Amino acid sequence: MKPTILVTRRLPQAVMDDLADHFTLEENPFDRTLTREELLQRIKGRDGLLSLLTDRIDHPVMEAAGPQLKIIANYAVGFNNIDLAAASARGILVSNTPGVLTDTTADLTMTLVLAAARRLVEGDRFARAGRFKEWAPLLFLGADVHHKTLGIFGLGRIGSAVARRAQGFDMRILYHNTRRADPEIEKELKALYVGKETLLKEADFVTLHLPLTPSTVHFISTPELSLMRPTAFLINTSRGEVVDEQALVETLKNKRLAGAGLDVFEQEPHIHPALLELDNVILLPHIGSASLETRTRMGLMAAANLKAAFQGLLPPNCLNPEVFKKKSSISNETLTV
Repeated sequence: MKPTILVTRRLPQAVMDDLADHFTLEENPFDRTLTREELLQRIKGRDGLLSLLTDRIDHPVMEAAGPQLKIIANYAVGFNNIDLAAASARGILVSNTPGVLTDTTADLTMTLVLAAARRLVEGDRFARAGRFKEWAPLLFLGADVHHKTLGIFGLGRIGSAVARRAQGFDMRILYHNTRRADPEIEKELKALYVGKETLLKEADFVTLHLPLTPSTVHFISTPELSLMRPTAFLINTSRGEVVDEQALVETLKNKRLAGAGLDVFEQEPHIHPALLELDNVILLPHIGSASLETRTRMGLMAAANLKAAFQGLLPPNCLNPEVFKKKSSISNETLTV
């Protein structure tokens, strides 16, 4: 009998077909996130869970699933939606989908850099409204990207991929990490390590590629925004809570910042009402990894993690391998006896 898996949101068809070949699927029939009550009901008796960032997977959910829940495969790189400690305590494996969305998210980051600098969304609205009457020398003047300074907070996979793209625009690249990168990486990316304040003061574009942790909540707030140049732009494709949206609103309203490009929001999917009224910010509905190719690869990676777990193997992207080692140790002791 195939293991039963709850899939909390329909994924690209190639992924659903692959999952159906190996598992009995309990699918979310709605084109929306399951409510808390629906999730608690549908998880009952399932052997595995394929969850999204929009699903809060905590102790009550794991308790509702029952003791047979073997693995939670998260369809995302981030996993702040999952209580990893609770899962480990219950002997549940947890996996994610790292690496696969790196280039696609980096592409979107550079898209936001270019779109914000050249006021593309404003220009599109202007043209669609029938207001474009003739070419004019001062019409929608924006900012150049080439030869400008790009400041990267978080030189991990995605931050490094953004740096590579920025080289094509002959940008000066600054970065700040909790730990400095290896000299070889700095040389390859032509990236200069600087302190947080220096980056904020010198960058024409500041882009965020940070994980969401207690120390990164409101990593960018009023003090940080006050250090940025009034001609600078802030780009966020990481996690919404990294930016204090109220502080950003006040900064943009007062023209102390040229603009911003946001793919994520502090109270997602709710967007600060004042942001909706500002022309100098681009708002996207969390589409950093939204290409068919990448979303399919993410799903196939999550499926591979699920299949490995039910084959008695360590999932390729396991976040708590100590659970697997403990189970393997117990299993070997039983065999020895």
